[in-house]
Amino acid sequence: MDFQMKALSGENIARRRPEVCADDVTRDNVESMRRVEEDALARRSGADRIAAFVAEFCGSMPFVWLHVAWFCAWLSLNSWPGTRHFDPYPFTFLTLIVSLEAIFLSAFILISQNYELRISDRRNQLDLQINLLTEQENTKMLQMLDRIAKKMGIDEEDADLRILEQKTDPEKLISQIEQAQHHLATENSAGHARVLAER
Repeated sequence: MDFQMKALSGENIARRRPEVCADDVTRDNVESMRRVEEDALARRSGADRIAAFVAEFCGSMPFVWLHVAWFCAWLSLNSWPGTRHFDPYPFTFLTLIVSLEAIFLSAFILISQNYELRISDRRNQLDLQINLLTEQENTKMLQMLDRIAKKMGIDEEDADLRILEQKTDPEKLISQIEQAQHHLATENSAGHARVLAER
């Protein structure tokens, strides 16, 4: 009787417990990243806000049509016969204005790109930390599974498993990547040199 009551109570608890699916987990992750992005946008400086607005407007079709209308009106007013031309051909004043505009727009776009680069670097750092944490968790789980297997009398020697159980050294990995890149660059340089020598 007690066993039946415990089983029934366990079933009731299971029914009352909310089910967690993959959508709930991904939704929480998306909300977390949205809060991070909103916080980053709220902490932007005034220069970053102005640069972002200018860069966004410059990359839109209204900006293009505005310049088309401006240039057409300017050229018409300074080319139409019988009217006073304040900037006659070759439109030196218009060239000066467009050059100054290009300088300022380039500065605003570079400021906006620098901000996006900082955000991208922060995301890369976040990805790196998450990947390192995941690797540490996987290494810990492998070590725990190995201990459980030994306690259960399962003792199989696996060289790959022993390597995976070791802690990953990021500095050593970076050194290996740099060596591989240097070796590849050396081979490419030698290949170009051979091609030039054959010619």
